[in-house]
Amino acid sequence: MERVYRHRPHEDVLAILLGASCAALGLALYHHAHILIGSTAGIALLVTYVTGWNFGPVFFFVNLPFYWLAWRRIGHHFTFKTFGAVALLSWISWMLPGWMEIGAVEPLFAALAGGSLIGLGVLFLFRHRGSLGGFNILAVYLQDRYGWPAGKVQMGLDGLIMLAAFFVLPVTNVLYSVVGTVVLGAILTINHRPGLYTGVSQS
Repeated sequence: MERVYRHRPHEDVLAILLGASCAALGLALYHHAHILIGSTAGIALLVTYVTGWNFGPVFFFVNLPFYWLAWRRIGHHFTFKTFGAVALLSWISWMLPGWMEIGAVEPLFAALAGGSLIGLGVLFLFRHRGSLGGFNILAVYLQDRYGWPAGKVQMGLDGLIMLAAFFVLPVTNVLYSVVGTVVLGAILTINHRPGLYTGVSQS
């Protein structure tokens, strides 16, 4: 019988730190290139592009309604980890302009590198029973409940955000955004499937 490795608390904390940091860097590339991602991060970016508000606080507040679903359907451990990851990512995004100045970034590079960084960040969190909130919560819940691959669910929901982007961004920017979304979804689809990874955390 295969032994299932159970993550220890400090390993979960490290995953949250790494996941939120990777995602924050990826989102900084997206923001600088004026492209979009799906889920609540995409909603927050759209709000930021339209209003000029800082991404970090917007992302934090957009995610608030989803914690109820996480608590009721997935568990309080998952909810606490997700809240911690979202809060940390929001804080890093808020502080990042004072820590680092990004020069010129080609949109295609931003889509590929940013999508990869965000995908890796989400993967860290998924494997430790956490997420970046919003549609990530739905994706994890649907995979756990019905066996639907989280990456495919995420891609479908992200498509709705891409449609909304046509009303805010130039068509070329939306196309680059689609490229980034495919990269992110591919990372999750390939690397986060039922039975592929045996390490588990409390849910």
